[in-house]
Amino acid sequence: MSTTETSAAIDREMRFGFWRRSYAMLVKEFIQLRRDRVSFAMIVMIPVMQLLLFGYAINTTPRHLPTAVLIQEDSDLARSVLKALENTSYFRFTREVHDVETFDNLLKSGKVLFGVEIPRGFERGVRRGDRPALLVAADATDPVAAGAALGALGPIVQTALAHDLFIGDPPDPPFEIRAHARYNPAASSRLNIVPGLVGTILTMTMLIFTALSVTREIERGTMESLLSMPITPVEVMLGKILPYVFVGFIQATLIIGIGVLLFGVPIDGSLTLLALLSTLFITTNLAIGYTFSTIVQNQLQAMQMSMMFFLPSILLSGFMFPFAGMPVWAQYIGECLPLTHYVRIVRAIMLKGATLPNVQYDTLALLALMLVAMVIAVTRFRRTLD
Repeated sequence: MSTTETSAAIDREMRFGFWRRSYAMLVKEFIQLRRDRVSFAMIVMIPVMQLLLFGYAINTTPRHLPTAVLIQEDSDLARSVLKALENTSYFRFTREVHDVETFDNLLKSGKVLFGVEIPRGFERGVRRGDRPALLVAADATDPVAAGAALGALGPIVQTALAHDLFIGDPPDPPFEIRAHARYNPAASSRLNIVPGLVGTILTMTMLIFTALSVTREIERGTMESLLSMPITPVEVMLGKILPYVFVGFIQATLIIGIGVLLFGVPIDGSLTLLALLSTLFITTNLAIGYTFSTIVQNQLQAMQMSMMFFLPSILLSGFMFPFAGMPVWAQYIGECLPLTHYVRIVRAIMLKGATLPNVQYDTLALLALMLVAMVIAVTRFRRTLD
């Protein structure tokens, strides 16, 4: 090859070599992306999932909210009032009680969001012109869910009396409706958000900690040493999870402490109960994260799967949007997420002063989710050993 040809080849390489090398790297990355099916699925599923959840599951003006009625008088006028409340489409009467203690416990446990009290002698007071009061108690720990329903109480009086001819159409309403926003009378968003943030932050960090645990061992080449040890899958799982329980407990303490000191969020319930159930929630998330680490093949996939679990947890748990306003299918999915139950627990204990019987259902749900995740993780790790 002559000097001229060599110079021309070098010149072409200088001109086009950059683009050829860049194109080669581009092709290589597309080939790797095609082989990484999990990453490819995330590219498609994350935007589709967000669009579907926001389009179908999210509703900031919930209707047909579960309501209890404390009946101290069963009269025609009382039934007219209840029917008028139901016709607003905000209230759905699911419980009928006859004592105040049961009425209060239903609100504390979150089984109902509203309670209507029909006082004794209500119809007689209306006939005599005494303007008796009808109490509507609302669980205002979620101001968004309670606000619209309380705002619809205004025209209830005239609607209820539209067919009661003995009343006529007096200038003043013959009875008044007193709305009582319990647990958060000022509808402060801080009292709603800060307790929910405890569970949200713990979910994100605890999932990531243990989702990377097994894949990190594989990528570092220490899995073979681990498998050669006389150790059972349960012992491996406990060894991976328990250190992070302590880390999660410190995080929870820090978040709750800042919420109390800086934002004035109260803790009306038992601090010991809150600590115990927070530990259960932390362990549940760690078990789920560990399960992810036994399914995926590398740390990138572990992070991606954690995000796939974290996004619906935020949207369907009732932390950002009212849980009662979601369609039934979305509520069923939400019930399978640990964050849903913990948000109810932490709000009930901190804002309502709830005791263990009030949060019994959500405690058992967290325990069941933890056991299911641990069984799957141990089974998957046994397959890894094989």
